[in-house]
Amino acid sequence: MADGTAYGGMSDQDLLTRHVAGDPDAFGELVRRHRDRLWAVALRTLGDREEAADAVQDALVSAYRAAHTFRGQSAVTTWLHRITVNACLDRARKAASRKTAPVDDTERLEHLLEPHESASAPAERNDVQRQLVKALATLPPDQRAALVLVDMQGYPVAEAARILGVPVGTVKSRCARGRARLLPLLGHLRPGSRGAPGKPGAEGNRVPGPPVPSAGPRRAGPAPALGPPDPGPNDPAAAKGGGGRA
Repeated sequence: MADGTAYGGMSDQDLLTRHVAGDPDAFGELVRRHRDRLWAVALRTLGDREEAADAVQDALVSAYRAAHTFRGQSAVTTWLHRITVNACLDRARKAASRKTAPVDDTERLEHLLEPHESASAPAERNDVQRQLVKALATLPPDQRAALVLVDMQGYPVAEAARILGVPVGTVKSRCARGRARLLPLLGHLRPGSRGAPGKPGAEGNRVPGPPVPSAGPRRAGPAPALGPPDPGPNDPAAAKGGGGRA
């Protein structure tokens, strides 16, 4: 694979175009740019490291195969997130139909902490994270995905709507219902917030209701990798079959 610096000045859409034209390394550069945030969304939506890794891999294989269908009606990153969220929702619904219990193994929950905190965070913070993961697992997949994108990943509501492929009002409604369901479980984590409406953010990515506690400190730019890199999808035969929807 070529060094990523060779594509440094190239846009995501140009990379996708080059991939469709036969460039063997262009899609790998797209993966390098966006994998960390896709991984963070999948991990926090599914609450299970192995399921999240499979969902991201399924989504990237689907994107690899469906790249020729991209028409530029949204940003490439939005398109990739939509495929990833769809793959996550597919897995979450299948797990719900099997009545799979939420993950509660301590060692596996540690992987949902920010990497720099997992080994040294205060016990109180670790406990908050475990409560958050368990509470999110009680929500319907659609509400969970909306809250992960808006409250935990910091996407504006409008961008979350584009990723989820639903109207803005639907995202606001899912967030509001999800927060209402989480309040009895998580309200004690934010003293003074019970029953108080959340304040709108600078980009309007808050809707009425107490927000879900953040999974960690916000950072500018892509989220840090929360797990080992998945195999690049440039060789689809080395990855599992696609599961996302373009």
